Amino acid sequence: MWDAYPSGAWVDLRTGDPARDDPAKGSRWGHGRIVRAEVLTALMLGAHPSPPGQVAGLRLAGARIIGEINLSDATLTTKLHLLNCHIAGTIALTDATTKGVRFRGCDIHRIQAARSTIDGLFELDSCTVHAGIRLDNAHIAGQLRLAGAHLSAPDPTPAASESVKEDRRRLFTDNERREWGWDRHHWVLWAGGLTVDGGAFCRDMRCAGGLRLIGARFNSGLYLQRAVIKATGSHAIYADHMVASNAELSAGFTAEGTIRLRGAQVTGVLSFDGAVVSAPDRSLHLSHMQVDELILRPASVRGEVNLGYSRIGVLLDHPDAYPGHVRLNGFTFESLRGNTPLADRLAWMDRDPEGYRPQPYEQLAAWYRRIGHDQDARRVLLAKQRARRATMRIPGRLGGYLLDVVVGYGHRPWLAGVWFVLLLAAGTAVFATHPPAQVGLDERRIFHPFPYTLDLLLPVSVFEQRGAWEAVGWTQWLANILIASGWILATALIAGGTRVLRPSSN
Repeated sequence: MWDAYPSGAWVDLRTGDPARDDPAKGSRWGHGRIVRAEVLTALMLGAHPSPPGQVAGLRLAGARIIGEINLSDATLTTKLHLLNCHIAGTIALTDATTKGVRFRGCDIHRIQAARSTIDGLFELDSCTVHAGIRLDNAHIAGQLRLAGAHLSAPDPTPAASESVKEDRRRLFTDNERREWGWDRHHWVLWAGGLTVDGGAFCRDMRCAGGLRLIGARFNSGLYLQRAVIKATGSHAIYADHMVASNAELSAGFTAEGTIRLRGAQVTGVLSFDGAVVSAPDRSLHLSHMQVDELILRPASVRGEVNLGYSRIGVLLDHPDAYPGHVRLNGFTFESLRGNTPLADRLAWMDRDPEGYRPQPYEQLAAWYRRIGHDQDARRVLLAKQRARRATMRIPGRLGGYLLDVVVGYGHRPWLAGVWFVLLLAAGTAVFATHPPAQVGLDERRIFHPFPYTLDLLLPVSVFEQRGAWEAVGWTQWLANILIASGWILATALIAGGTRVLRPSSN
């Protein structure tokens, strides 16, 4: 290896037998495959420089590396490429500046690369990392590759005594401990503030712990198709204020634990198409986001979905795909895709655990108006009034029921015409068989039931029939009902037409 380094040649210690070369069994490899980490470190730090005309590089396959590869604070000008190696110690790149770093198919205890700058590819494809990866505030100019990797979380306080752990528990609330990783809530990838310029490809990754990506930037996208994350704490992904060009949590992506993307910005597509997400309480915390297109068509979601105060350009979803509680207050979108029936959209808005909120109804009605579906917009606003009615006291509810039946809260004014015709027909039929008595006998008049009933229904006498005839017997009650109904219909029509009874948004 010492001789091969100046020219960047490969040193391959594998036997060719896949069973014997399995890095997971590397602790049993013989002395002929052991390489001391100090030697690797010395080579990377320039102990054996390459002659002119050659490009140095450390390329090693099938080795059992003993000790810690400590390159922290170093500035490295050569690439490090390990293939199918067993690394029992920690790979330390904290505050280092380096060229591309590639570990493929390796069995690694732990990687620490906080605040590192990697000018090229950082690859861990098909690797197994037993005690987590730290990439907080690191900058990767190339790609971050974790395809097919198996990651496990570390004990956050492995060396602390029980008394020290108990003191730490007293300093933090339960929510803070869940967020930061104490009390068995661990992270396989601690990468707050990470910047990746060339895309993060984590397809088919398997994680026994969560991903902490608060404030991370993925300038060419984050791709987690078919990845499986089983959180040991409450969160499978904690990525508040994450920025990405695209984020694919789709095509069989599976998470046991909350996915939290509060305040995230995605300039392209954020997709949960075909995802499986479950959590005891809130499965998708997607509030306060700004996303150009959100595809929310998971295969299965168990737990609450929070979309509150997010601004979405295009929403492609089907509410039946996430049947639990949905928080929508403050949620806005420019367009809806898909063929979701209006009834399903209305049921979607009724699933807010905090009850009636006017803004989601106004938002949906405005969208239907924009696309020319005025009838659907009126149905949404009518549903809004009915949902609001359930929050009112008994007098308000009674008045609401009356307005709903008579004119549909002003959104169905034709109902008033239907009631008017029915009452006019009933009154005409009754007064035709039970005519009223003439008030004045000084002249002879001929009674006509139709104009008499019409005069009773109109708030102001037009045909002067009320003063000329007086209902007798039980028909007096009918006349009074017709007069009161006329006033109610007129008031409801005026109120609906001028929106006098339209509720405020508070």
